[in-house]
Amino acid sequence: MHSLKPVKKKSDIETIARLAHEIWNEHFVDIIGQSQVDYMLGHFQSVPAITSQLETGQEYYLLESDGVPLGYLSLIADKASKKVMISKIYLLRNARGLGLGQYLLDFVKLRCKKNKFKVIWLTVNRNNHTSIDWYQKRGFTITGEIQKDIGEGYFMDDYVMEVNPGCMTK
Repeated sequence: MHSLKPVKKKSDIETIARLAHEIWNEHFVDIIGQSQVDYMLGHFQSVPAITSQLETGQEYYLLESDGVPLGYLSLIADKASKKVMISKIYLLRNARGLGLGQYLLDFVKLRCKKNKFKVIWLTVNRNNHTSIDWYQKRGFTITGEIQKDIGEGYFMDDYVMEVNPGCMTK
């Protein structure tokens, strides 16, 4: 049985940081290289970083199946613009292809409906072709690009993708 629970406890934050370490090392090294993966994990996916993000209003959810952690989701809601950003949506390799990504998107879609949000958006590395294709199959379109210096000589080189939650496909 799958469950998605809000992250509140330190132990859940530690679980997410461990998941991030495993997922980023299995998926992103070929896309951005090991040194940038290490940098991203330390600055954006560590226990202190996640704790800080939670303190500033970012939401985290831990996905489990029968008590086994499989992935996580993080959202940043902008009530003024009626948009929600999927900041993080990650699954372990062995949890992909089982419909769990769609399960997470369905959760986001329900949150949007409840809060009357009109847009779900995210950023995805332009070389992350598998993820780009996955989002496009669910109705997301590329609406822009972001090239951003994230420190220590590393750059974010991403597409911005958006979907109206009422127009999402499976």
